Amino acid sequence: MEFFLQNLINALQWGSFYALIAVGYSMVYGVLFLFNFAHGDVFMVGAYIGFFVSTFLLAADLTSALSLPPSVTLGLVLVMTLIISMFLNSFVGMLIERIGYRPLRAAPRASAAITGLMIGIILETGNLAILGPQRLAFPELIQTATINIAGVSITNKKILIVGVSILLTLALHLFVRRSKWGMAMRAMAYDYVVVPLMGISTNTIALMTFALGSALAAAAGILYGVAYPVLDPNMGILFGWKAFVAAILGGRGSILGAGLAGFLLGFIEIFVATIFPSTMRNLIAFGIILVILIFRPHGFFGEPHSAQLRL
Repeated sequence: MEFFLQNLINALQWGSFYALIAVGYSMVYGVLFLFNFAHGDVFMVGAYIGFFVSTFLLAADLTSALSLPPSVTLGLVLVMTLIISMFLNSFVGMLIERIGYRPLRAAPRASAAITGLMIGIILETGNLAILGPQRLAFPELIQTATINIAGVSITNKKILIVGVSILLTLALHLFVRRSKWGMAMRAMAYDYVVVPLMGISTNTIALMTFALGSALAAAAGILYGVAYPVLDPNMGILFGWKAFVAAILGGRGSILGAGLAGFLLGFIEIFVATIFPSTMRNLIAFGIILVILIFRPHGFFGEPHSAQLRL
């Protein structure tokens, strides 16, 4: 039982990154009917933005300026880093939509998918050209503390990461379900052609969709930096593809489905790695997901008409 609970905690932390990235994938896929294959690299950009924002805030020496204890100052820096980075990264997403996807809105879906791959390569190579190939060490914004409960070790970082991920996913779900803009997004996902006739700007909804997804990707990048403080220009490639799988598994346009699928993928990977050689982690994890999709081709919460989308 201790073994199971310890790995469950680790799986929840690992799945948190997939969940936040997958939600952004699912929103764009559900509302605009396209796969934003650059989203994994948007996660990378968000992590780097968080690095520079946190480094600047730490250099500002808020401890002396505000006369706060160092631990409180670090917590304040973390909160400010999350808010500022999510805000800035949302503009990255809007810029991608405006320049890369809007001109191709009437084009075949394959053209938009290829554009996403090219945008991702541009973000990666741009990072390499500006910052170089060296890895960056994300600042330590939380002093690690370990809690031992019945033989299970839980750090404050894991509690923070899982808690923030669940909170952001639920907040976005409530926004989409209960706000006026969320209603417009759901209407656009239901009938893309009729919505403009009702006075809703498709351009505004598209920008909002990319902004929200990119903001969550930034949160995932910062939380990843808190847990694993090493940033790499190519860090978003594998995370992006796995989060894309989680978004499909969750069902078209389902925010909670994408979040649950992200946690499920993290759960599978962690437990496979503890039982089998780590080299078999992706093989077994994707094999299990393949079996699930055979019996649930529309995902956990997908609708049958999603299979009729033009790819």
